[in-house]
Amino acid sequence: MSTINIQVPKNSDRLDRYLSQELSDLSRSRIQQLIEQGHVQVNDQICTSKKVNLKIGDRISLAIPAIEPLQLIAADIPLDILYEDEELIILNKPAGLVVHPAPGHPDGTLVNAILAHCPNLPGIGGIQRPGIVHRLDKDTTGAIVIAKTDLAYQHLQAQLQAKTARREYLGLVYGVPKTETGSIDLPIGRNPQDRKKMGIVSLEDGGRAAITHWQVQERLANYTLIHFQLETGRTHQIRVHSAKIGHPIVGDPLYSSAHSIGVNLPGQALHAWKLQLQHPVSGKLLQVTAPLPRSFTTLLEVLRRRSGVC
Repeated sequence: MSTINIQVPKNSDRLDRYLSQELSDLSRSRIQQLIEQGHVQVNDQICTSKKVNLKIGDRISLAIPAIEPLQLIAADIPLDILYEDEELIILNKPAGLVVHPAPGHPDGTLVNAILAHCPNLPGIGGIQRPGIVHRLDKDTTGAIVIAKTDLAYQHLQAQLQAKTARREYLGLVYGVPKTETGSIDLPIGRNPQDRKKMGIVSLEDGGRAAITHWQVQERLANYTLIHFQLETGRTHQIRVHSAKIGHPIVGDPLYSSAHSIGVNLPGQALHAWKLQLQHPVSGKLLQVTAPLPRSFTTLLEVLRRRSGVC
């Protein structure tokens, strides 16, 4: 455990705001957590209220507990790294790789791989773990950002909530949309008839607002390559919305299982193509493009030949 001692030089703001300004390597939520856990003293008295107003001469003592190791085993899984620095890492995730350990997938996940790649993580919320800012389904490929520090995690999550981070996908769907562009604004929730699926569920019944924008990239006979942009990030959002409008994602085992394309795919033909966000420390705009996996490009080549495009 390390201890930081500060003497307030002037009448100041409330405790959590002051500490977040003074300690740039700790996020405000982490500081609030430490206050609530009794790790902060003001004038030698434990203070568990973040709203205490500080005065000139107040003495603050902040004890930071040692990072707790995460009870997961690191796994040496190859990573396709698109960008990396001390705050974050952006990867091109392959099909078949689960992002986070869960029942049925306790190990061999992207988190296990990150633990092996970054053995000295500073930790998120006091635990030595990578910060999963957003997720990709097991069989969806493409760009995914993972925070290495608590500050980066909070900043990147805030960008997603404020819709300033931009996520773009390429997906191959069955059928031919009648228009070139469109938007799908339908709430998504757990399917009450099949808990493994998501579905269109009204807000009154527990669904959450979900908006997907799309634009035709290429028409290939009875298939269409579509550029998707997410305004929200619900579980299976693109897959559910595409199926709802009658154009399910090719190879999707949950939402287009009645369709067949005659080509073996390792997962659904959905790829997180581009990711744009603001760096949590430098403020620099990061724009990363994840190359399509070989299986996806091969499928497009096959469909182009079938449709006489090439």
